Amino acid sequence: MEKILEVKNISKIYQTPKGEIKALENINFKLKAGEFVSIIGPSGCGKSTLLSIISGLEEKTSGEIFIQGKKVEGISKEIGYMLQKDCLLEWRTIWSNVMLGLELKGIKSKESNEYVKKLLQKYNLYEFKDKYPQELSGGMRQRVALIRTLAIKPKILLLDEAFSALDYQTRIMVTNDIYNILRKENITALIVTHDISEAISMSDRVIVLTKRPGTIKDIHTIEFEEEERNPISCRESPKFSKYFNTLWKELGVDENK
Repeated sequence: MEKILEVKNISKIYQTPKGEIKALENINFKLKAGEFVSIIGPSGCGKSTLLSIISGLEEKTSGEIFIQGKKVEGISKEIGYMLQKDCLLEWRTIWSNVMLGLELKGIKSKESNEYVKKLLQKYNLYEFKDKYPQELSGGMRQRVALIRTLAIKPKILLLDEAFSALDYQTRIMVTNDIYNILRKENITALIVTHDISEAISMSDRVIVLTKRPGTIKDIHTIEFEEEERNPISCRESPKFSKYFNTLWKELGVDENK
């Protein structure tokens, strides 16, 4: 598969009144097109900071980001970003919420309108296009937020604890829905999560960070036998508990140092 993202020697140091705080140190990894990769690690290890740097929303202290072999500085149109909250605007309809990214980029057109319509139809949300966010369930709101992000046609999607605000049962169903949508749309995904089960069930690989300053401790390849795998089927596999125990022990060692 084609290499789509390369993170090279990324470090981040914050200046505070009490001196320097090193958040990230010498982070290196690559993503292939269509791949799902999760980042896990102890609280405060710099997971979200790393996503913000990749997205261009936060400056790095050193290192380089490449997308399809081209060095990127600042915000890239190839990247979409989903945060912990869906950030839907309550006074706008579902249709106008989904169109927001296109409006902000000044790229609304007949073609983009048709693309958004097809996405809403394809993922069973078109009949709700004239509703308002408060009229939708938490899971539906997350799907709307995803389609708003997909409307700008990113090649890489960053998800920062995007499902953590949902209750457990809804969270499992939404991760399954969003996983299937991203696979169908051939989107490369980089996911930050505290949930080991979520990381295993959604990912082709899991990157484990150490405690601050965050460095890469290990990268685990996740393989299941199912040809048409999804997060729910992966949780039912005998391999799931083995992966969970491995990652749990790896995180536990770090957090007890």
